[in-house]
Amino acid sequence: MPKAHAILSASAAARWLHCTPSVRLGENYEDRTSEYAAEGTEAHALGEYKILKALKRKATNPTKKLKFFSEEMDNCTDGYRDTVMELLNEAKEKCPDPEIFIEQRVDFSNWVPEGFGTADALIVADDIITICDYKHGKGVLVDATDNAQLKCYALGALAMFDGIYDISTVRMLIYQPRLSNISEYEMPKDALYKWAEEELRPRAELAYKGEGDFSCGEWCRFCKVRHECRARAEANLLLAKYDFQMPPTLSDSEIEVILEKVDDLVSWANDIKAYALQLAIAGKEWQGWKLVEGRSNRKISNEEAVIEAVTNLGKDPFEKKLLGITALEKLLGKSKFNELIGQYVIKPPGKPTLVPESDKREAINSDFKEEN
Repeated sequence: MPKAHAILSASAAARWLHCTPSVRLGENYEDRTSEYAAEGTEAHALGEYKILKALKRKATNPTKKLKFFSEEMDNCTDGYRDTVMELLNEAKEKCPDPEIFIEQRVDFSNWVPEGFGTADALIVADDIITICDYKHGKGVLVDATDNAQLKCYALGALAMFDGIYDISTVRMLIYQPRLSNISEYEMPKDALYKWAEEELRPRAELAYKGEGDFSCGEWCRFCKVRHECRARAEANLLLAKYDFQMPPTLSDSEIEVILEKVDDLVSWANDIKAYALQLAIAGKEWQGWKLVEGRSNRKISNEEAVIEAVTNLGKDPFEKKLLGITALEKLLGKSKFNELIGQYVIKPPGKPTLVPESDKREAINSDFKEEN
């Protein structure tokens, strides 16, 4: 049975808090899922099973039913389980009987009309509530700092337990293994309640009614109306005032303005192209444009027949290469891997990239040299 979805969902809170009319505007658009979302759902199911098993609770192993199961998913969910169990053990050091809930429905409708969601892992101790959210995606790094989704979950958890436990602090954690991202943020309970009353409630009321002003930004990424939104188009087309001059003819301040907006501009342009292609495939004709067959690579249609034919000639149809680091680690076990070959594993510097100052990564020197 599919899970119900809130109109003002916690997962979309960053969007409807910034752009309050977007939710109602998108109601007439069909819900579309993607393979990435389906993969994430399966990873959550596997992670839930592993945690419940570690807690010695009844659970059914979903692995055989997972379409996207892979060694990477197995390793990622192992790490998620270990992280949650470590958080639980930390809670036990300060509280004799903490409670832990996995895939727990939380209700934050005291502040958001009909607001509810599902917290991946929720740990309640004497003076602190911990929310751990698993992110399987690797396209966008997610930060726990002032994360609206986690704060909504935390409010739902407080609605359940604040009268039972003497809670003073809310701890929120993002576990995103495919980007090696573990992000943590704490805030006082009173500060969370203040945010809920002063910011969340009034913005949620506007969003529920479909009122307020349109606002464009990175939160447009998952909006159903992002392809056709006029406000988004107007915001991105403002860059056209620079008439795509060559950088030397722009001032430093103009380049800095463009840097702030260029990722959104590229994302918007790609969304428009994808939307136009989708309609063209469905039969729409765009003046001056046509559908053609894209480039493709040769592929073998019958591997078994090829193996037999090449082997019969006395040739070896297979290539041999060293297993990847993750596969080697699983083959040997972590301790034996570190003992035997850990000294040969290095992590070369990444390619330089320009990011906003708010990015948590440490700045590198301007004389940084890439390894060939």
